[in-house]
Amino acid sequence: MARWLRALAGCCAAAALTACGFHLQGRTPLPQVMRTPYVEAADRQSDFVQSLRRALLSSGAQLAQERGKASGVVSIGRDSLTRRVLSVSATNQPNEYEVTYTVSFSVASGDQELLSNQEVSATRTYSFDERLLLAKGHEEDILRQDMARDLADMVMRRLARL
Repeated sequence: MARWLRALAGCCAAAALTACGFHLQGRTPLPQVMRTPYVEAADRQSDFVQSLRRALLSSGAQLAQERGKASGVVSIGRDSLTRRVLSVSATNQPNEYEVTYTVSFSVASGDQELLSNQEVSATRTYSFDERLLLAKGHEEDILRQDMARDLADMVMRRLARL
């Protein structure tokens, strides 16, 4: 009897998790129109485009190699990274930078526009020390990749709502 109750409790817990919309991190359920997407971008090797392609694949999409064979087209209009100085030392050397990654995109299926041009951005700050130039350059690369993943996740959430 106790074994049966534990099995019933386990089934109820599993049902509750699926009913609340729970899904594993990184797996965003996509609508049918995004099952075979084509990602159109000027720079197909940018951090954002690569992160978006990985996110689409991990969500079960089969990426189309040609625009004509796609069920939906994600067009990347802007994919840019800007860096500005936030603070300087007494000797006028930069102490802190702000890095902003901005992406604009739109989504279409055939002749129908599903999402008009939308812009998402992520901003991070990091300290700078010229004595640690190599390490700080690596830190900026890591921040850029992290922001690209965050932006790809934002885009995936919007694609899931189509």
